[in-house]
Amino acid sequence: MTRSFSLIVAGFVLLLASPAVHCQTFPSPEWFRHVVLGPEIPERIPGAAGLRDFVVNGKLRLGLTDALQLTLVNNSDVRINQLNYEVMRFGILRAQQPFDPSFTSSFNQLRSTSPTSSTLQGAPILTSLSQQSQFSYSQTLQTGTNFGIGLSANRASSNSRFATLNPSIFSALNFSASQPLLRHRGLFANRAPILIARRNMRMSRATFEAQVSDSLSRAVNEYWDVVQGRENLGVLRESLKQAQASYDQNKRALELGALPPLDIYRSESQVATRRLAVIQAEYALKQTEDQLRRTIGADLDPTIAPLDLELTESAEPPGEMLSVDAQSAIERALAKRPELEAWRQQLLNDDASIRLAHNGLQPDLNLGGSYSSSGLAGNQFDLTQTPPALILANGLGAALNQIGNFKFPTYGFSLLLRLPLRNRGAEADLGTSEVFKQRDLYSMRRSEQAARQDALNAVHQLEQAKLSVAAGKIARELARQNLEAEQRKYELGAQTIFFVLDAQTQLAQAEVNLVQSEINYQRALTAVSRATGELLERYHVEIAEPRHN
Repeated sequence: MTRSFSLIVAGFVLLLASPAVHCQTFPSPEWFRHVVLGPEIPERIPGAAGLRDFVVNGKLRLGLTDALQLTLVNNSDVRINQLNYEVMRFGILRAQQPFDPSFTSSFNQLRSTSPTSSTLQGAPILTSLSQQSQFSYSQTLQTGTNFGIGLSANRASSNSRFATLNPSIFSALNFSASQPLLRHRGLFANRAPILIARRNMRMSRATFEAQVSDSLSRAVNEYWDVVQGRENLGVLRESLKQAQASYDQNKRALELGALPPLDIYRSESQVATRRLAVIQAEYALKQTEDQLRRTIGADLDPTIAPLDLELTESAEPPGEMLSVDAQSAIERALAKRPELEAWRQQLLNDDASIRLAHNGLQPDLNLGGSYSSSGLAGNQFDLTQTPPALILANGLGAALNQIGNFKFPTYGFSLLLRLPLRNRGAEADLGTSEVFKQRDLYSMRRSEQAARQDALNAVHQLEQAKLSVAAGKIARELARQNLEAEQRKYELGAQTIFFVLDAQTQLAQAEVNLVQSEINYQRALTAVSRATGELLERYHVEIAEPRHN
């Protein structure tokens, strides 16, 4: 009957020569849970933060920078993009995996019982026990060098009367090393995945910066959408007030008989039309406010969501309006746009891939060497006596002492050459890398064209907004003077109510157009900053490096 079993252990165990118990301190369960299973992930993510700091007199009072701050803290898109950026650090960790050291330990036991067919086997029924323990450590360096150290011990015992050492203990200490001489030789060939992973992280950072810039740009535009909606609503309400006043005046004139009955319908119709416009503007404003609440995360807090928004920024540009040189904007865009930085990192990765592919075309030539020292000990018997007499008793310590004295060395070296007659896989890798670089060059050129066009469009948008604001102010002033003139003519009986109502409509439209021009100017400022890659700098936003393991 033969019985065998194998156990993987973390210490030198099980009775190699001595009945002493060997203990090893293992990591705590908390360490195992954190490192092996990972940190505990909460079932729910935290809610919106920072909103209560802006509650004033039962309203959510926000300046533009306040809204941007809340967007960075609470916006779900920003958080998702941030986590996508942070996960790239694990790519660097994974690229370092080939250089992680490895420790292996094993214990094997084999017991056998078998009948014998010759007296030379030493017993009618031969029983033997073999116990093997082995420990090894290996690691690959970033130069491509691989080295290993191993320690093994084998204890064997049997009931054979011809065994001079029973039990016998054989031990060995092994050293080995190998070094690629052509393919995979040197730091670059082995560190290339790490360099590529780090550049991928820089690409991810640039992408995240562009995504944050887009999120802030949307938040700015949504903020001004609300401001514009409120300004428009105020204009429409004032226009309705004027129409109502005209209608009340006509109604009194009708009651006094100074106005024909058919003339009352025009002013009454204007009141109804303008009231409808006010209702539509109110609900349009509610939608823009709800969108801004979602962007800043106010909808996530049930106590904050119902509060009215009080925006403190004015649509009217303060001071002198900004002028931007188109050529300067283009130069800044080409230098600072994060999308272009991402493509620059990608081209560096393409160069590394091409160089690595060239290395893969080389023959595989490896130099290896090994050295080992062994020892043998056990209970030695004199077989010339009956029964055999014990001459010398020693154990594992003697075998290890022989190893340490290097009395029985074994050493050698090897040189292995693998020379493929055709390496189509490496040729394909090289061709693919070259095509990818060419493709990425075109992609970067396309991105540069887009950045240049964005900068030009933003500058033109800014210039148009400046001219529109100036023209809008003139148009509003003329419309106000026209209304005053028509109102005076109507009071003197020289004009009908039609011209007064038409002048009111023209003034309301002029004020709406001016508000639109002022809002367009504010948006144009944001567009210029985004197009030149300076939006985060303008609002003092910095992208922090993710935590490294």
